[in-house]
Amino acid sequence: MDVSNPITTKSPLRVAIADDHRLMLDGIKRALETAPDIKVVGEAMSGEEMLSLVPRVRPDVVILDLRMPKGDGLTTLAALRKDYPDLKIIILSMFEDSEHIDQALHQGASGYVVKSINPLDLPSTIRQVVEGTVYHPRGRGGEGGGAAGGAGGSGHPGGLTDRELSILRLVAEGLSNLDIASKLYVTEQTVKFHLSNIYRKLGVGNRTEATRYAYRNGLIE
Repeated sequence: MDVSNPITTKSPLRVAIADDHRLMLDGIKRALETAPDIKVVGEAMSGEEMLSLVPRVRPDVVILDLRMPKGDGLTTLAALRKDYPDLKIIILSMFEDSEHIDQALHQGASGYVVKSINPLDLPSTIRQVVEGTVYHPRGRGGEGGGAAGGAGGSGHPGGLTDRELSILRLVAEGLSNLDIASKLYVTEQTVKFHLSNIYRKLGVGNRTEATRYAYRNGLIE
């Protein structure tokens, strides 16, 4: 007789990490092991190691350091994207400028995390990536982000997701990044990710231009 419980608990998210610094690798692992719904299934210290690790451990999420020997984060990202299009990939970096963030997102990263993040925020960031609330890929390599064939199409002008639209509305109300983060129960860094995507999709450069675009195109009542 099968006595398995039909109401099974959700399987933990399987995460693999790559970073060429052992201290960073151990720190990330410790931070993730505090979350009961996340399981670290593999570690690598180069892009090359991660490429051989993924088919063996079959992670749901891969965290890649941007700067690594034998295949940096973006090179490894491209290879993984080709062979595992549904794999969620987060780029980890010390750089927090829009150029590095946009480059990673344009090349198919599901999220971008700076190394100054509070380790306690890592589990929630991973969950947001999996749920599509940090960044929704929309077409591979399309100029300006486009809305072609991406997951979770929203139908909003500019190809904004529902979460991006809600953040844009809060920006228009004059809320700071910190205020928006508190209101939506996300990290301030997550808000910055969204704003970077919003600016890119709308073709604007700052909050004022984004607000003007929103009013002009009827995104805000």
